[in-house]
Amino acid sequence: MPASDSVSPPVILSNEPGSFPWSVLAERHPALIQKVRDAFPYGPEQHRVLDALLKNCTEGVVEPLPAGAEDRERWEEWGTREYVGRSWFDVPWLWAEGYFYRQLLEAVGYFGGGGGGGGGADAWRGIDPFRPFKLAELDAPETDEELAALDDLVGSPEEEQARALLHGSLWGNRADLGFRLSGADEGGEAAGLVADDSESLWSLLRSTRGDAGTVCLVADNAGRELVPDLLLLDHLLTRGYAERAVLHVKPHPFFVSDATTADVVDALRRLTRAPGEAAAYGRRLWSAMADGRLAVRAHPFSCAPLPYAAMPDDLREDFASATVTVMKGDLNYRRLVGDRLRPPTTPFADVTAYFPGPVAALRTLKSEVIVGLDARTESALVAAEGQRWRTSGTRAVVQVAR
Repeated sequence: MPASDSVSPPVILSNEPGSFPWSVLAERHPALIQKVRDAFPYGPEQHRVLDALLKNCTEGVVEPLPAGAEDRERWEEWGTREYVGRSWFDVPWLWAEGYFYRQLLEAVGYFGGGGGGGGGADAWRGIDPFRPFKLAELDAPETDEELAALDDLVGSPEEEQARALLHGSLWGNRADLGFRLSGADEGGEAAGLVADDSESLWSLLRSTRGDAGTVCLVADNAGRELVPDLLLLDHLLTRGYAERAVLHVKPHPFFVSDATTADVVDALRRLTRAPGEAAAYGRRLWSAMADGRLAVRAHPFSCAPLPYAAMPDDLREDFASATVTVMKGDLNYRRLVGDRLRPPTTPFADVTAYFPGPVAALRTLKSEVIVGLDARTESALVAAEGQRWRTSGTRAVVQVAR
């Protein structure tokens, strides 16, 4: 980290009523508990534990995981030793969000052996509580429309295809299910990019074209976002920008729509059974997984409520070996640059200097953290919208540090 960052800006908390982080903990999380409760025929014990979680996360203090939880020690290393007994609103917002989702999985018995499992402690083990919402995304008419557009794209010049698929992956992030729980309006026209290093990204990819490079893509959401991520990876593989691609997903459900390996399989099946060109994409991707050109990785740190600056050595080695690592979405952005109140004009390269290789961020803005803007752009945004542009999901960035 550069010397100018030796005194770190303050970590974002959730303890200011009316603030965006406060609204996530006080409003969005309770709404999600109810949504999950309604989506499954859970038993009385699970309902009891969900009720307790609802009361605890809005009025109580952070409590430890059960003594028998398989990842209790890991979470102690990640922060529960420090934060147990403190209000959810007084610990780092990034951490509080992550721990809420871990406790939600405990409540519905996802890890079995207790929690909300009731008389059949393992009956709900491995049942993703967000799966109905993810599948609804894949089955939505909008998905059919987006896939049908591939038929027109296939005849376009390669540069136009590349640009369209990159922007599809970028703006696909607006399909984030968690964002919809806040009641935000996604119907308006996207106002566009506020920072655009697209050409720098393509230049980086072109510089290693044909040299057996690897591209890592760290996925964010499942459903209608994961599909364009896969389409982009197919383009990079078939056009020779990379010999191999590694798709990093979560090892288990995390934030409401975060992608897991099961979601990758669902997305590929959705592609292969679609009409037209979409099926060809699906078949190529399926074959790429079979022969190892496309690998899926689910590292435990993907579910850590911590910045990537704290990544373990083995994950650092993975990213160091890549031509570029593409970080998708808002949560990965917060983890990449640090969930801190930095000036928006802070250079993106400065705050990502720790990263072991070239890194790109494709992100629609849904939280307050932002770096890498020029002063004129920031001033224009503030004049037009106040601070709403940071969280509305109508602005986006493509940022690259080489």
